[in-house]
Amino acid sequence: MKRVAIICGGRSSEHEISCISAGGVISAIDRSKFEPVLIGITKSGKWVLLDEKFPLQIVDGVLPVIPEDAPPLVADIAGFSAGGVSLNIDIAFPVLHGPFGEDGTIQGMLEMAGIAYVGSGVLASAVAMDKSFAKPIFASHGIKVAEGFTITAERWKSEVTAITHEATSLSYPVFVKPARGGSSRGTHKVKSESQLAAAINDALTFDSKVMIENAVVGSEIECAVLEIDGSAQASVVGKISIDPKYEFYDFEAKYLDGATTIELPAPIDKDISGAIRDQAIKAFKALDCRGLARVDFFLTNNNEIIINELNTMPGFTATSVFPKMWAASGVSYTEIITALLS
Repeated sequence: MKRVAIICGGRSSEHEISCISAGGVISAIDRSKFEPVLIGITKSGKWVLLDEKFPLQIVDGVLPVIPEDAPPLVADIAGFSAGGVSLNIDIAFPVLHGPFGEDGTIQGMLEMAGIAYVGSGVLASAVAMDKSFAKPIFASHGIKVAEGFTITAERWKSEVTAITHEATSLSYPVFVKPARGGSSRGTHKVKSESQLAAAINDALTFDSKVMIENAVVGSEIECAVLEIDGSAQASVVGKISIDPKYEFYDFEAKYLDGATTIELPAPIDKDISGAIRDQAIKAFKALDCRGLARVDFFLTNNNEIIINELNTMPGFTATSVFPKMWAASGVSYTEIITALLS
């Protein structure tokens, strides 16, 4: 029986989503093979040990949070211990989204501690997290990316006019988004020059580096990649449909009110669907990913496939897009977890 540390929470803006994902994993893990140990990271960065029955669901619209006063835990290069006693962890499953979890930092710690872990390694995690680095890698592998450019907070301070001009030359609408954000927080659809500065200023509250991209007109198509017995496989592709009251697939639409549905399989031509699956695996290999990824694409009205981003630790609740796409492909939620831990 392998002892699995399910690590959730964290210091990123996606703390609550991570908790919900971990709740899903705890409820579905195959207990005949794995013994879960629930580890939380509080918003202030404290590592704590939680009872595996700790509530990690949304209750009456309230999102779960890791309590600051839970029993402390030591996480270092000797592994994990509580009260001076080793937790004897065999595998870590960092169900963490965003900075300090999905960006290579915890992966580096686990590498140093010599603990096997689920998901991509240090470099792949870091590169996928920073879309401004992932984009040129995708492009160099022949995967089409949206037109755009990246700015830093420093450059924005001194070159407002030049940046505004450059954004205008892309033609509106444009998307403004943090280079290393997640869950679409700080992302804005900007329809005219008058809205640009406010969008950039808000995005800069999430990250010191911001991307400005052409808004691609088309459908949002997603594909899940899972390594099964060492080989990367692509799920059926799904089409995201959003309640028309939302401008785009933003944080609220993603998580808070059932505004989003996914059509599985996506109602698109079989050949295009096959091409998207091929591109998803190509993107996964281009960044040297491991274990799992959700790859998000745009499909334009003239059937051009453009990659939007790759998530190395996608939302992982039973109702998240990643498990749903695999369920539609004939792989259950528990089977996904077992494949990843194996």
